[in-house]
Amino acid sequence: MLHKEVLVKELFDCQTHYLQNWFNSFVYPWEMLPDIKQYVQTLLTEGIAGYTKLADDVLVGENVTIYPTAVIEGPTIIGSGTVVRPGAFIRGNVITGENCVIGNSTELKNCVLLNKAQVPHYNYVGDSILGNGAHLGAGTVCSNLKADQKPVVVRGDQDYETGLRKVGAFVADGADVGCGCVLNPGTVIGRETSVYPLTALRGVFPGGCIVKDKNLVVVRKK
Repeated sequence: MLHKEVLVKELFDCQTHYLQNWFNSFVYPWEMLPDIKQYVQTLLTEGIAGYTKLADDVLVGENVTIYPTAVIEGPTIIGSGTVVRPGAFIRGNVITGENCVIGNSTELKNCVLLNKAQVPHYNYVGDSILGNGAHLGAGTVCSNLKADQKPVVVRGDQDYETGLRKVGAFVADGADVGCGCVLNPGTVIGRETSVYPLTALRGVFPGGCIVKDKNLVVVRKK
């Protein structure tokens, strides 16, 4: 049976210099969620070399492109080389790494995107962590609230009680989620795993696989 990774060190290799120590101090990725706002405030207070305040609570790196119709609320950190496309809505408590893509009509809230993460078209990413080079296809959303509004349980090789009412998805380094997918609260996608379009998932899915359906997961051929 394939191991269902849930540890931060199994899912992510954070190399972003202003994130690395904080990010790697957590055992499980959902533990970061309540701490994102405070950490963004710390970065805003201390500053990041080469970064400029776009507003009192928005700090942006070098060579960031922000289209006029994008809306950015703080506290937010936008990494160097990132593109924020028309109609994007950043609702605050957001940190991106470098060279990310935040696309048309995409909404971000209380989340972390590591370097080169892409959410380019009609995506919702709330209370979630996206790894290096992670990609969400058009229309894919990270659902972050259960219908019964009870605390989210991450169901992997064992059940992990998060104690949090709002938990989205954790999409590891190099993972690629197809168009029109719904990642239900507490879903974890392993490193270099691909998910077929129009798939609704809940639970933990191993790295190095292709998820064709919630009940059909195959190991990627090398």
